[in-house]
Amino acid sequence: MANDPHTAPHRAEEPTTGQLLVQASQEMRELVRSEMRLAQVELTTKAKGIGVGAGMLSGAGLIALYGVGVVLAAAVLALALVMDAWLAALIVGVALLAIAAVVGMVGKSRVQAAAPPAPTETLDNVKQDVAAVKGGLHR
Repeated sequence: MANDPHTAPHRAEEPTTGQLLVQASQEMRELVRSEMRLAQVELTTKAKGIGVGAGMLSGAGLIALYGVGVVLAAAVLALALVMDAWLAALIVGVALLAIAAVVGMVGKSRVQAAAPPAPTETLDNVKQDVAAVKGGLHR
């Protein structure tokens, strides 16, 4: 009767269904927490990139403002003085506007590179996790 398969004792090292469900629940909670931490890091990184780009755009606006001031001064000098003085002011103003254009384009590209602000890597990981869990349930 000791070899009867219907009366064989349950092996202690095999977890019960309830234990497996508890373990799966704990692992899912930890997985969700990990994905949330990853999303937070990803969003922080993207926000920093957007901040740098916005700062560069602000700098471009300030440089453009100075350029406009110099171009206006050149126009005034052109009307009031000899050709040499206004021509020098005009060259400086155009150079400032060219610098502003370059800084503005770089800032714009930095903002576009950081967008979209959604945590795409985290979303991809969550999709893979869900697919893996579904695959495990269908076996």
